This record gives sequence, structure tokens and C-alpha cells, in this order.
Amino acid sequence: MAKAKKKKKNLFERFANWATIATGSSAAFIGAVSIIIIWGVTGPIFQYSNTWQLIINTGTTIVTFLMVFLIQKSQNKDSKAIHLKLNELLASHQGASNRMVDIEDLNELELDQLHKFYVQLSELAELEDDITCTHSIDAAAANHNSKLEHLKASPHYINAIKNRSKKSN
Repeated sequence: MAKAKKKKKNLFERFANWATIATGSSAAFIGAVSIIIIWGVTGPIFQYSNTWQLIINTGTTIVTFLMVFLIQKSQNKDSKAIHLKLNELLASHQGASNRMVDIEDLNELELDQLHKFYVQLSELAELEDDITCTHSIDAAAANHNSKLEHLKASPHYINAIKNRSKKSN
């Protein structure tokens, strides 16, 4: 399965993944520091000429320019994966609002309205004398049992139990 996944990635994605891992390593940092030290030590040899200064300026500018795109590619992928995981958690939780799925696509005004709603919820929770009143272990256990009872009644669960008992016989 790992080989099938690799074939689906294009050349840039494979390179971006490799470059992100490589440039984030200790060896890359040590290499970069070494280049700066070597450049600094060679200053007197080249009499601190304009060409000597241009070499480090050009090199760092090019590397920085290219790294911006690699970092953005990596960040976009990570962000998408995190959003999908959060969407799955929201969609799978009975008490969660499905309106929260894909809220990253909302405009700034809509996000501000949602933020105000959650600030209001937070203020209401602060009025409670005991923090466990609104977020107790008992409430979590009751929620779990409720979800489990709902799950046991679903056709998918019933079929899975039947298939499991057929395989064990």
C-alpha cells in the first residue's frame, strides 16, 4: 500500500516532502552555520569585496525564495489534514454541531459571529460555581453510553455483529 501511495504523489510533492524533512534537520542547520562561518573566514582572503558579499546575499536570497514555496506547500498539506481530522471528529460526535464542519471556508464576518457565540458560551460556563457541572466525567460517560446505545441500534452495527458471529462459527 505504501508503494501505491508513493506513485500517486507527483514529483514536486515528493521533492517538497523530502526537502521539508531535510531542511528541518539538525544536519541542515549545522550545514547552514558552517557555510556562514566559511564565508566569514574567507572575508579577509577576498578583502571583503563586493563579489564576496554578493555571493552570500544572492545565495541566501535564492534559498529563502525557494523555501517560502516549500514551506507553504507543507503548511497547506498539514492544514488540510488537520481540518479533515477535525471535520471527522465533529461529524462523528453526536452532540457536535455539523455547522462547524468546513468553517474555514466562511468569510471573516461569519467567523466573527461564531466567535461571539463561543465567547458567550464561555461566559455562561464561568458563571457555574463548580467547573464539573458543565464538563463532568459523569456527563462524558452518559454521553458515551447514549452514543453506544444509538450505535447498537444501527443496521451497520447489527450486520457487523452478525458477520463476526458467522466467522467465529
